[in-house]
Amino acid sequence: MFELQLLCPEERVEALSDALEALGGLSVSVEDADAQTDAEQALFGEPGLPPPKAGWQRSRVLALFPTRDAADDAVRLLQPQDFFAGCAVLGIVAVAEQDWVRLTQSQFAPVSITDDFWIVPTWHEPPAQARQVIRLDPGLAFGTGTHPTTRMCLRWIATHPIAGQRVLDYGCGSGILAIAAALYGATAVDAVDIDPAAVTAAQANAAANGVQIAAGLPDLAAGRYGTVLANILATPLKMLAPLLCAHVAAQGSLVLAGILERQAGELTEAYAPYTALEATDREDGWVLMTARG
Repeated sequence: MFELQLLCPEERVEALSDALEALGGLSVSVEDADAQTDAEQALFGEPGLPPPKAGWQRSRVLALFPTRDAADDAVRLLQPQDFFAGCAVLGIVAVAEQDWVRLTQSQFAPVSITDDFWIVPTWHEPPAQARQVIRLDPGLAFGTGTHPTTRMCLRWIATHPIAGQRVLDYGCGSGILAIAAALYGATAVDAVDIDPAAVTAAQANAAANGVQIAAGLPDLAAGRYGTVLANILATPLKMLAPLLCAHVAAQGSLVLAGILERQAGELTEAYAPYTALEATDREDGWVLMTARG
Protein backbone atom coordinates (compact mmCIF):
# COMPACT_ATOMS: atom_id res chain seq x y z
CA MET A 1 0.00 0.00 0.00
CA PHE A 2 1.00 3.63 -0.51
CA GLU A 3 0.36 6.66 1.67
CA LEU A 4 -0.32 10.00 -0.04
CA GLN A 5 0.72 12.84 2.28
CA LEU A 6 -0.79 16.30 1.78
CA LEU A 7 -0.51 19.65 3.57
CA CYS A 8 -3.85 21.40 3.86
CA PRO A 9 -5.27 24.59 5.47
CA GLU A 10 -8.09 24.11 7.97
CA GLU A 11 -10.90 25.25 5.68
CA ARG A 12 -9.97 22.71 2.96
CA VAL A 13 -9.70 19.57 5.10
CA GLU A 14 -13.28 18.34 4.78
CA ALA A 15 -13.53 18.79 1.03
CA LEU A 16 -10.11 17.22 0.49
CA SER A 17 -10.92 14.25 2.71
CA ASP A 18 -14.19 13.61 0.86
CA ALA A 19 -12.38 13.80 -2.49
CA LEU A 20 -9.69 11.35 -1.38
CA GLU A 21 -12.32 8.82 -0.36
CA ALA A 22 -14.14 9.30 -3.68
CA LEU A 23 -10.85 8.68 -5.51
CA GLY A 24 -10.42 5.28 -3.89
CA GLY A 25 -8.56 6.11 -0.69
CA LEU A 26 -8.81 3.13 1.67
CA SER A 27 -8.53 5.42 4.68
CA VAL A 28 -8.03 9.12 5.36
CA SER A 29 -6.56 10.56 8.56
CA VAL A 30 -5.81 14.11 9.65
CA GLU A 31 -2.96 15.28 11.92
CA ASP A 32 -1.73 18.61 13.22
CA ALA A 33 1.03 19.63 10.82
CA ASP A 34 2.60 21.68 13.63
CA ALA A 35 2.59 18.91 16.25
CA GLN A 36 5.63 18.90 18.55
CA THR A 37 6.37 22.55 17.71
CA ASP A 38 5.54 25.85 19.41
CA ALA A 39 2.66 26.26 16.95
CA GLU A 40 0.93 23.00 18.03
CA GLN A 41 -2.80 23.44 18.72
CA ALA A 42 -4.64 21.40 21.36
CA LEU A 43 -8.24 20.60 20.43
CA PHE A 44 -10.33 19.58 23.43
CA GLY A 45 -13.97 19.67 24.41
CA GLU A 46 -16.02 18.79 27.46
CA PRO A 47 -19.78 18.41 27.93
CA GLY A 48 -21.36 21.75 28.77
CA LEU A 49 -18.57 23.79 27.18
CA PRO A 50 -18.35 25.31 23.67
CA PRO A 51 -17.32 22.70 21.08
CA PRO A 52 -13.64 22.60 20.15
CA LYS A 53 -12.40 23.88 16.81
CA ALA A 54 -13.07 21.52 13.94
CA GLY A 55 -9.42 21.27 12.93
CA TRP A 56 -5.92 22.69 12.95
CA GLN A 57 -4.71 25.73 11.03
CA ARG A 58 -2.35 23.48 9.07
CA SER A 59 -3.14 19.80 8.75
CA ARG A 60 -1.36 16.79 7.33
CA VAL A 61 -3.94 14.75 5.47
CA LEU A 62 -2.85 11.15 4.95
CA ALA A 63 -4.63 8.86 2.50
CA LEU A 64 -3.87 5.18 1.99
CA PHE A 65 -4.10 3.73 -1.55
CA PRO A 66 -3.71 0.11 -2.70
CA THR A 67 -1.16 0.93 -5.45
CA ARG A 68 1.32 3.64 -6.39
CA ASP A 69 -0.62 4.26 -9.62
CA ALA A 70 -3.80 4.94 -7.65
CA ALA A 71 -1.98 7.46 -5.44
CA ASP A 72 -0.42 9.15 -8.51
CA ASP A 73 -3.84 9.33 -10.18
CA ALA A 74 -5.30 10.95 -7.07
CA VAL A 75 -2.61 13.65 -7.15
CA ARG A 76 -3.16 14.26 -10.87
CA LEU A 77 -6.92 14.62 -10.41
CA LEU A 78 -6.77 16.71 -7.23
CA GLN A 79 -4.28 19.39 -8.24
CA PRO A 80 -6.50 21.18 -10.82
CA GLN A 81 -9.49 21.38 -8.45
CA ASP A 82 -10.52 24.70 -6.88
CA PHE A 83 -10.69 23.16 -3.40
CA PHE A 84 -7.02 22.13 -3.68
CA ALA A 85 -5.96 25.80 -3.56
CA GLY A 86 -3.55 26.30 -0.67
CA CYS A 87 -2.85 22.56 -0.42
CA ALA A 88 0.44 20.89 -1.27
CA VAL A 89 1.67 17.36 -1.96
CA LEU A 90 4.27 16.32 0.61
CA GLY A 91 4.98 12.95 -0.95
CA ILE A 92 3.91 9.38 -1.55
CA VAL A 93 5.42 6.75 0.75
CA ALA A 94 5.32 2.97 0.46
CA VAL A 95 3.80 1.39 3.57
CA ALA A 96 5.51 -1.80 4.69
CA GLU A 97 3.36 -4.89 5.15
CA GLN A 98 2.71 -5.56 8.84
CA ASP A 99 0.66 -7.81 11.04
CA TRP A 100 -1.64 -5.00 12.18
CA VAL A 101 -3.40 -7.12 14.82
CA ARG A 102 -0.09 -8.05 16.44
CA LEU A 103 1.14 -4.45 16.17
CA THR A 104 -2.00 -3.15 17.89
CA GLN A 105 -1.76 -5.77 20.61
CA SER A 106 1.88 -4.87 21.28
CA GLN A 107 0.75 -1.39 22.36
CA PHE A 108 -1.24 -2.84 25.28
CA ALA A 109 0.91 -4.52 27.91
CA PRO A 110 -0.17 -5.59 31.42
CA VAL A 111 -0.75 -2.59 33.71
CA SER A 112 0.26 -2.62 37.37
CA ILE A 113 -2.24 -1.03 39.76
CA THR A 114 -0.54 -2.25 42.93
CA ASP A 115 2.24 -4.79 43.37
CA ASP A 116 -0.27 -7.66 43.20
CA PHE A 117 -3.20 -6.12 41.24
CA TRP A 118 -2.86 -6.06 37.45
CA ILE A 119 -4.94 -5.32 34.35
CA VAL A 120 -3.95 -7.88 31.72
CA PRO A 121 -5.06 -8.11 28.06
CA THR A 122 -6.15 -11.60 27.03
CA TRP A 123 -3.13 -12.08 24.75
CA HIS A 124 -0.72 -11.74 27.72
CA GLU A 125 -0.06 -14.07 30.63
CA PRO A 126 -0.50 -12.44 34.05
CA PRO A 127 2.78 -11.53 35.81
CA ALA A 128 3.92 -14.03 38.45
CA GLN A 129 3.33 -11.53 41.26
CA ALA A 130 -0.30 -10.86 40.27
CA ARG A 131 -2.77 -12.05 42.90
CA GLN A 132 -5.75 -10.05 41.59
CA VAL A 133 -6.23 -9.78 37.82
CA ILE A 134 -8.75 -8.11 35.53
CA ARG A 135 -8.69 -9.47 31.99
CA LEU A 136 -9.56 -6.57 29.68
CA ASP A 137 -8.92 -5.86 26.01
CA PRO A 138 -9.22 -2.39 24.44
CA GLY A 139 -12.67 -1.82 22.97
CA LEU A 140 -15.33 0.77 22.24
CA ALA A 141 -15.74 1.96 25.83
CA PHE A 142 -13.30 4.04 27.89
CA GLY A 143 -11.28 2.31 30.60
CA THR A 144 -8.43 -0.14 30.10
CA GLY A 145 -6.33 0.83 33.12
CA THR A 146 -3.77 2.78 31.13
CA HIS A 147 -5.09 6.28 31.94
CA PRO A 148 -4.05 7.91 35.23
CA THR A 149 -7.68 8.59 36.24
CA THR A 150 -8.59 4.90 35.89
CA ARG A 151 -5.43 3.75 37.68
CA MET A 152 -6.10 6.06 40.64
CA CYS A 153 -9.67 4.78 41.00
CA LEU A 154 -8.49 1.17 40.82
CA ARG A 155 -5.76 1.90 43.35
CA TRP A 156 -8.39 3.36 45.71
CA ILE A 157 -10.58 0.26 45.34
CA ALA A 158 -7.62 -2.04 46.02
CA THR A 159 -6.56 -0.21 49.17
CA HIS A 160 -9.90 0.51 50.87
CA PRO A 161 -12.34 -1.84 52.64
CA ILE A 162 -14.98 -2.25 49.94
CA ALA A 163 -15.92 -5.86 50.77
CA GLY A 164 -19.56 -6.35 51.68
CA GLN A 165 -20.62 -2.99 50.28
CA ARG A 166 -23.19 -1.98 47.70
CA VAL A 167 -21.25 -0.02 45.03
CA LEU A 168 -22.24 2.35 42.21
CA ASP A 169 -19.99 2.97 39.19
CA TYR A 170 -21.50 6.05 37.54
CA GLY A 171 -20.24 6.52 33.95
CA CYS A 172 -18.89 2.98 33.87
CA GLY A 173 -17.37 2.87 30.35
CA SER A 174 -15.78 -0.57 29.99
CA GLY A 175 -16.98 -1.51 33.49
CA ILE A 176 -13.44 -1.81 34.82
CA LEU A 177 -14.16 -0.08 38.15
CA ALA A 178 -17.34 -2.10 38.71
CA ILE A 179 -15.43 -5.32 37.97
CA ALA A 180 -12.67 -4.33 40.40
CA ALA A 181 -15.23 -3.58 43.11
CA ALA A 182 -16.77 -7.02 42.62
CA LEU A 183 -13.37 -8.74 42.70
CA TYR A 184 -12.55 -6.97 45.96
CA GLY A 185 -15.70 -8.25 47.62
CA ALA A 186 -18.53 -5.79 46.96
CA THR A 187 -21.77 -7.72 47.39
CA ALA A 188 -23.79 -5.75 44.80
CA VAL A 189 -22.45 -3.51 42.04
CA ASP A 190 -24.49 -1.23 39.76
CA ALA A 191 -22.67 0.10 36.67
CA VAL A 192 -24.43 2.83 34.68
CA ASP A 193 -23.60 4.84 31.58
CA ILE A 194 -25.47 7.06 29.10
CA ASP A 195 -23.89 5.12 26.21
CA PRO A 196 -25.63 1.80 25.44
CA ALA A 197 -22.36 0.53 23.89
CA ALA A 198 -20.64 1.06 27.25
CA VAL A 199 -23.39 -0.87 29.04
CA THR A 200 -22.95 -3.77 26.62
CA ALA A 201 -19.16 -3.65 27.04
CA ALA A 202 -19.43 -3.59 30.83
CA GLN A 203 -21.73 -6.63 30.83
CA ALA A 204 -19.41 -8.58 28.51
CA ASN A 205 -16.26 -7.65 30.44
CA ALA A 206 -17.84 -8.61 33.77
CA ALA A 207 -18.85 -12.00 32.37
CA ALA A 208 -15.34 -12.53 31.00
CA ASN A 209 -13.94 -11.90 34.47
CA GLY A 210 -16.39 -14.19 36.25
CA VAL A 211 -18.11 -11.49 38.30
CA GLN A 212 -21.70 -10.32 38.52
CA ILE A 213 -22.67 -6.68 38.09
CA ALA A 214 -25.91 -4.97 37.11
CA ALA A 215 -25.21 -2.73 34.11
CA GLY A 216 -27.67 -0.30 32.56
CA LEU A 217 -28.59 3.29 31.78
CA PRO A 218 -28.42 5.88 34.60
CA ASP A 219 -31.95 5.22 35.85
CA LEU A 220 -30.70 1.83 37.09
CA ALA A 221 -28.98 3.63 39.98
CA ALA A 222 -31.30 3.63 42.98
CA GLY A 223 -30.98 4.24 46.67
CA ARG A 224 -27.75 4.66 48.60
CA TYR A 225 -24.39 2.94 48.19
CA GLY A 226 -21.43 2.36 50.46
CA THR A 227 -19.17 3.59 47.66
CA VAL A 228 -20.00 5.78 44.66
CA LEU A 229 -17.34 5.92 41.91
CA ALA A 230 -17.44 8.40 39.02
CA ASN A 231 -14.55 8.66 36.58
CA ILE A 232 -15.91 11.13 34.02
CA LEU A 233 -14.80 14.75 33.43
CA ALA A 234 -14.83 17.85 35.61
CA THR A 235 -17.77 19.63 33.97
CA PRO A 236 -20.29 16.77 34.16
CA LEU A 237 -19.03 15.92 37.65
CA LYS A 238 -19.92 19.45 38.77
CA MET A 239 -23.41 19.15 37.26
CA LEU A 240 -23.89 15.73 38.87
CA ALA A 241 -22.92 16.86 42.38
CA PRO A 242 -26.42 16.70 43.96
CA LEU A 243 -27.28 13.41 42.26
CA LEU A 244 -24.03 11.61 43.14
CA CYS A 245 -24.03 12.84 46.73
CA ALA A 246 -27.64 11.72 47.16
CA HIS A 247 -26.53 8.17 46.34
CA VAL A 248 -23.80 8.05 49.04
CA ALA A 249 -24.82 6.25 52.22
CA ALA A 250 -24.09 7.67 55.64
CA GLN A 251 -20.37 7.13 56.31
CA GLY A 252 -20.03 5.96 52.72
CA SER A 253 -17.35 7.04 50.24
CA LEU A 254 -17.55 9.28 47.18
CA VAL A 255 -14.67 8.80 44.72
CA LEU A 256 -14.33 11.19 41.76
CA ALA A 257 -11.82 11.20 38.89
CA GLY A 258 -11.34 12.78 35.49
CA ILE A 259 -10.23 16.00 37.19
CA LEU A 260 -7.16 18.01 36.25
CA GLU A 261 -5.16 19.45 39.17
CA ARG A 262 -6.13 22.97 38.14
CA GLN A 263 -9.84 21.98 38.33
CA ALA A 264 -9.71 20.66 41.91
CA GLY A 265 -10.82 23.98 43.40
CA GLU A 266 -13.86 24.14 41.12
CA LEU A 267 -14.93 20.65 42.21
CA THR A 268 -14.43 21.44 45.89
CA GLU A 269 -16.67 24.49 45.49
CA ALA A 270 -19.33 22.65 43.48
CA TYR A 271 -19.60 19.87 46.10
CA ALA A 272 -19.30 22.12 49.17
CA PRO A 273 -23.10 22.30 49.76
CA TYR A 274 -23.21 18.49 49.98
CA THR A 275 -19.83 17.20 51.21
CA ALA A 276 -16.18 18.12 51.75
CA LEU A 277 -14.06 16.90 48.85
CA GLU A 278 -10.31 16.58 49.11
CA ALA A 279 -7.60 15.48 46.69
CA THR A 280 -6.23 12.18 47.95
CA ASP A 281 -4.15 10.99 45.00
CA ARG A 282 -2.30 12.62 42.10
CA GLU A 283 -0.78 11.32 38.89
CA ASP A 284 0.48 13.04 35.73
CA GLY A 285 -1.48 16.25 36.31
CA TRP A 286 -4.72 14.50 37.34
CA VAL A 287 -6.21 14.23 40.84
CA LEU A 288 -8.48 11.79 42.62
CA MET A 289 -10.97 13.53 44.91
CA THR A 290 -12.79 11.73 47.69
CA ALA A 291 -15.26 12.48 50.47
CA ARG A 292 -17.14 10.67 53.22
CA GLY A 293 -20.94 10.62 53.26
